[in-house]
Amino acid sequence: MKSVNKDSIGEINVAEEVIATISSISATSIKGVAGMSSGLTSGFAEALGKKSLSKGVKVDVKDKLITLHLNVIVEYGFKIPDISWEIQDRVKAMVENMTAMKVKQVNVHVQAVKFPEETKGETVETGK
Repeated sequence: MKSVNKDSIGEINVAEEVIATISSISATSIKGVAGMSSGLTSGFAEALGKKSLSKGVKVDVKDKLITLHLNVIVEYGFKIPDISWEIQDRVKAMVENMTAMKVKQVNVHVQAVKFPEETKGETVETGK
């Protein structure tokens, strides 16, 4: 399915995959976002060697308005509401700027928190 933007000269078609890719790249460029969370089907695609830049993003286009659903993984220690608001603002701005279409909603779904990996042989001190 493609999104259509008409003007007096003709129409411009933007594939939903393009909108999803713009959204994913915009979201993962924010400090504190560890990555996008993929569903079961894209996990199979990645196992077969097909990496998708649009993973973790669902695009709905109705009446020339875009609704986005982003499944993100947040790094431990960052405030989830602050990161979510920044994701909404940046993704909306980038999609509207690059496609000349209006974004109705950017829904952020935090799927996981990525904790820092422990180094072998080191122990965590409790501060006593």
